[in-house]
Amino acid sequence: MSRSVAEKMGIKESMRAYFVNAPALALKAIGLPELAVSEDLDGDFDHIHFFSITQAEMDETLPKLKAHLRASGMLWMSWPKGGKLGSDLVLPKVIEIAYRHGLVESTCLRIDDTWAGLKLTHPKKGKVYRNSYGTLPDA
Repeated sequence: MSRSVAEKMGIKESMRAYFVNAPALALKAIGLPELAVSEDLDGDFDHIHFFSITQAEMDETLPKLKAHLRASGMLWMSWPKGGKLGSDLVLPKVIEIAYRHGLVESTCLRIDDTWAGLKLTHPKKGKVYRNSYGTLPDA
């Protein structure tokens, strides 16, 4: 039996979650378990999922979301694959913007026919991150 997208993403029941611009079809494709979903960006979250179409929107919104991400939390960044929906986001740009704002990537996956997702987390203390697409602010 294959794992659901939610399982591949590491989403666990009862996590405190926040979603930004989440299309209903993408959420259905993820197959979310029962979560504590907040309508407001207040407090800290285990899981934040941000769907963006443009580099400018990602660059502007990511720092606001990062401020609410628990130290052990994950921020999934999703964008339309292959320029769908007029997007100017591609994996190297997503990584570059994430690093610029102090987040590092780990897992990339397909959510559905339109959306890709990249898991971003806070960097681990003492670990050296080398990525040809981005540099952390204090590196």
